[in-house]
Amino acid sequence: MSSDESPNAPAPSERRDAVREKAQQVQARQSRARIVRAAVLATLVVAVVAAAAIVVTWTVSSSASKPLLKPANVTDDGFVITAVSGVGVVTETTTPDTGVVEGTPAPTVEATPEPTVAARPVVDIRVYVDYLSPGSREFQAANVQQLSKWVSEDAATLAYYPVAMLTAKSNGTKYSLRAAGAAACMATHSPDTFFAFNNALLTQQPDIDSDGFTDAELASLAIASGADGAKVVRKCIEDQSFATWAKDATERALDGLPGTDNIALTGTPMVLVNGTQYVGALNDPKEFAQFVLTIASDAYYKESGATPTPTPTPTPTPTPTP
Repeated sequence: MSSDESPNAPAPSERRDAVREKAQQVQARQSRARIVRAAVLATLVVAVVAAAAIVVTWTVSSSASKPLLKPANVTDDGFVITAVSGVGVVTETTTPDTGVVEGTPAPTVEATPEPTVAARPVVDIRVYVDYLSPGSREFQAANVQQLSKWVSEDAATLAYYPVAMLTAKSNGTKYSLRAAGAAACMATHSPDTFFAFNNALLTQQPDIDSDGFTDAELASLAIASGADGAKVVRKCIEDQSFATWAKDATERALDGLPGTDNIALTGTPMVLVNGTQYVGALNDPKEFAQFVLTIASDAYYKESGATPTPTPTPTPTPTPTP
């Protein structure tokens, strides 16, 4: 007797069991794969978080290790000149023309002349400068000698306020901002040579819409100006330690200037004498000197309570007949 079923063929129940077992094995492998993927993903997340934490920690520690964010020797965002070394003071030696012929007796003056500048109260001169501003360069070149003289004679207090209004005018190098920060570095680490460096920044000013000096070149200019502690000054300038301060100081000046009657910075240079803005010619030192003299006179008479006397008229003495 023959049969169509082979004695070695698995029964239907056995085939179902085998399929079920294979399905379970596949499911187990898929579960293990999911677990592995989840573990790998979790590890990656932990690694990313750890890396981010390291970066934040490094940034904070680096910031903490940098020099002070606010410069030293600063008052209301300005630097008072304590020494004028490095910028020569020209002394006028030419005898003025009085219009009197030699040998003629000098005219007599009956009235008492007004007090000299040195006898008047000390005037306070504040100069807001952008180191890329042609006007700032023009004012400095015209007035540096008499400013130096007034400071050396204690006839005036002088302070410079570096601002960065022309930061966008240097091909993306932010020269105004970097130069203002460099000035703050000099004022902080070498205050007695700040005036010389400030003068060099203005008189050797790069052109608008140029790259300006690099940080290394600014540092070299500071050292050439006589900086004390050359390494410290160079590091401060090249690290741009006070760039953020310079930006903030500019914004504060645009909001309003301390010690003034609601005056805000609108351009550079802005020159204030006892809080009054100078609006005369930037390149005329005589006009500026007259403005300072007028402000000083007003302060003198206000303080003393005296009435200004008119300018005396000389009374000439008759020339004797030979």
